[in-house]
Amino acid sequence: MAQIQHPYRPDYVPSPGKTLKEFIEDREFSVRELARRCGRSAKLVVEIIAGDAPIEPETAMQLERVLGMDASVWLNMEAAYRLHLARKEEAKTFEQMRNLISRFPIKELAERDLIRATNDDAERARELLRFFGAGNFSALKQRCDGDLQAVSFRHSPTFESAMEPLLAWLRIGEIQAEKADVASFERGAFLEALKRIRSSTLKDPNEFEGRMKSDCAQAGVLFLLVPPLSGLRLSGIARWIAPGKAIIQQTLRHKTNDHFWFTFFHEAAHLLLHSRKGLFIDGEQVKGDAKEEDEANNWAANFLIPQHELTRLISRGSYGMADIIEFADEMGIAPGIVVGQLQYRGAIPWKSSLNKLKIPFEWNAGSQGRTST
Repeated sequence: MAQIQHPYRPDYVPSPGKTLKEFIEDREFSVRELARRCGRSAKLVVEIIAGDAPIEPETAMQLERVLGMDASVWLNMEAAYRLHLARKEEAKTFEQMRNLISRFPIKELAERDLIRATNDDAERARELLRFFGAGNFSALKQRCDGDLQAVSFRHSPTFESAMEPLLAWLRIGEIQAEKADVASFERGAFLEALKRIRSSTLKDPNEFEGRMKSDCAQAGVLFLLVPPLSGLRLSGIARWIAPGKAIIQQTLRHKTNDHFWFTFFHEAAHLLLHSRKGLFIDGEQVKGDAKEEDEANNWAANFLIPQHELTRLISRGSYGMADIIEFADEMGIAPGIVVGQLQYRGAIPWKSSLNKLKIPFEWNAGSQGRTST
């Protein structure tokens, strides 16, 4: 992420009228005399000096000829002054939005260099608007409402994540997507990429992450690992940000390889099976989309381990660590994924000594999207 610039914004900007008043006093002009020389009314000159009327380009050129200071200087002073007044007026409206702004993870966004750190309430509001690419809070509300329409259709009263951190986390993905070079989506190419990626479950993240992202990008899918923000309780999302460009964005929740890989293939299933208008969130208790979630779960489970083969293993009635390692080797899959699937099927308890076969993933220090074991 590019370093955030820290703009200089003075607390006070003099009006060009003040400078104009100093000019005419130095030259011992009266307001009427300056107006006569410029060919303008004395009333206009009085209003300019008072800051009530702006210096227009025509007036700036007249002042240039009479007073000798370039017209562009007058116009630049006028623009700076009017912008300063607009910011002061804007800051008053931001006061009314303080409660809304406080619900967003401002501090964390600043720590990730996604917004500029500041203790000024107005500047904090401006940074939040800049982050979301919104001109004002009405535009931000419309933008967020658009995302929330998709989210709210897929959540229940037990939805765990706070909406503002969710919206900010989604926006991080959008920002990265804007800069990413991704091919146009092709279903066949994505399926082939998923086959190659499946074999990566046996590798260390430092080996598979770059290749995994490349394979997805060549098929039209941007794969992102974005650390969660405080208040965010989800594993990943799948969404379309353009007709031929999709995102799979994960948080590394639970931090084990079985959960990571199931989440990835679950989200991939949504892209392959379901509407391109939806925002599919994994990790929450949802309603209204049970059929789609079941379809994604079944597709991911079967893609990772053919379910008839898993049923065959379960039918043995008992199995130890060596049995699972042998079965995983036959399937060409990480043993920890087998353990996770057996637990999902209820064949072994969630608290089991077999959890030792699951590989923990952790965020690298200072990383925005790399894992390590």
